[in-house]
Amino acid sequence: MSVAMHKGRMEAFSDGVIAIIITIMVLELKVPHGADLDSLAPLLPVFVSYVLSFVYVAIYWNNHHHLLQAVKHVNGPILWANVNLLFWLSLFPFATAWMGENHFAMLPVAMYGVVLLAAALAYTVLVRTLLRHHEPGSTLHQAIGRDDKGNASLGLYLLGIALAFWQPGLAVAVFGGVALMWLVPDRRIEQALAD
Repeated sequence: MSVAMHKGRMEAFSDGVIAIIITIMVLELKVPHGADLDSLAPLLPVFVSYVLSFVYVAIYWNNHHHLLQAVKHVNGPILWANVNLLFWLSLFPFATAWMGENHFAMLPVAMYGVVLLAAALAYTVLVRTLLRHHEPGSTLHQAIGRDDKGNASLGLYLLGIALAFWQPGLAVAVFGGVALMWLVPDRRIEQALAD
């Protein structure tokens, strides 16, 4: 039987890592050498990549925060599942910069999709690990239920990765569509906590 620990340190560590990830991503935005609008044009792919990744990191932070509101305690496997998620999120700056600097070329877009897919899988592992550690009637179990949007996201990431080898722009649109899907708030945890 695993020992239960307070969740506060895990939350604080996760918030710190996510803040660093965003900082690294914004530092990749280079100032143009010219003072006219034409000097901004080459930076557009980098900026679009940054915005997309910023939205994704914000979505993960928001969902992670809500998820932990329904969690009473954590254990070693949960800490490792959380670190696994943070590892994949920490690759966002690299994947973002590579995709933007190469103007949405095939391989960088596919790699970006792989990082998105791996982060989504890691989040799923974290949720499943938390569910195993909490009683079946807990608020967490009530809140999670079926994860249709999460499962749809995994399928769309796979589609986007495949499309990257044929139409990278369409793949980026799919990744953007998944982000838009998650901008619509997932109220399952809020509703379970309110009950």
